[in-house]
Amino acid sequence: MQIDLYGKTALVTGSTKGIGLATAKGLAASGAKVVVNGRKQHDVDVAVTEVQQHVPGAEVSGIAADLGSAEGCKTVTDALPDCDVLVNNAGIFKPEDFFEVPDETWQQFYDVNVMSGVRLARHYLPGMQNREWGRVVFLSSESAFNIPPEMIHYGMTKTAVTAVARGLAKRMAGTGVTVNSVMPGPTLSEGVAAMLKDDMEKNGKSLEEAGRDMVMSDRPSSILQRPASVEEVANMIVYTCSPLASATTGAALRVEGGIVDTL
Repeated sequence: MQIDLYGKTALVTGSTKGIGLATAKGLAASGAKVVVNGRKQHDVDVAVTEVQQHVPGAEVSGIAADLGSAEGCKTVTDALPDCDVLVNNAGIFKPEDFFEVPDETWQQFYDVNVMSGVRLARHYLPGMQNREWGRVVFLSSESAFNIPPEMIHYGMTKTAVTAVARGLAKRMAGTGVTVNSVMPGPTLSEGVAAMLKDDMEKNGKSLEEAGRDMVMSDRPSSILQRPASVEEVANMIVYTCSPLASATTGAALRVEGGIVDTL
């Protein structure tokens, strides 16, 4: 199976680390011109270099902008007026008890995890429709359906983006543009590694061991029984962005190791 995205421009938000960076590498390896994004210019520059080293000859650029505001999204759309592939990966998460989460945090999570994708999709989809080809992917989570009691504010945002993706797929019906959401489960990104740091240091565990223990403790319904790697999640995203996925739209595509116990 050969994924060919030559001649396509792909924007991956929140792509200086983790799933986003792995996705940027995968899209570049498939021939796309890739634009990475992060909040800090230094991190963006490092990510651009890393993608170029991973895929020699790749055409890669970067835009530094905080997508948690309309102004930050406008910075991106001003710098990149058009694209063929949009991966709405930017997002934040933090375990925190419901009764300790203030209004400001709820608003922040909604602005970053939901509205960033809404604003960018609203800007880029008309151009995709005019060209009769485009791919939009929203990064959801198994937490969209399996709301974590320790991160209700996060789960809510992932349910929302799954709904937005489904609705936009219907809105773009018959245009040649697909819109989907991809649902990772626990994934060994830098953010998860930071969460596991105390357990690793206290109990002398490797990252893989701590990750497996976390999955079996917090997500016991997992069939995979370990976290996914960022590359495993990125593989699903890259396929979804490809011409090969032309009949897949309006879907919530799972790469969560079987945690959600429905057919």
